[in-house]
Amino acid sequence: MFPTMTGTTMSGTNLLGRHFKPLLTMAGLPAIRLHDLRHTCATILLMAGKHPKYVQELLGHASINITLDTYSHVIEGMDGGLADAME
Repeated sequence: MFPTMTGTTMSGTNLLGRHFKPLLTMAGLPAIRLHDLRHTCATILLMAGKHPKYVQELLGHASINITLDTYSHVIEGMDGGLADAME
């Protein structure tokens, strides 16, 4: 995924220390994990109304259940109107 200039695999330490963390600093962002970007991407897509099946495929989850169990709290209307029904 992240090759070096010679085409070999970049070490995780080099990727984080030399590239990712300096980019966060330059952007004025807090220290986050690279994996957090994956969660952010999924959350943004689902909040924008993209179908969970497409998000599941993008993330590579084996099952839609994994995606929905992890991100259903950000999907508009996923509460099924339970609060209204309780009234």
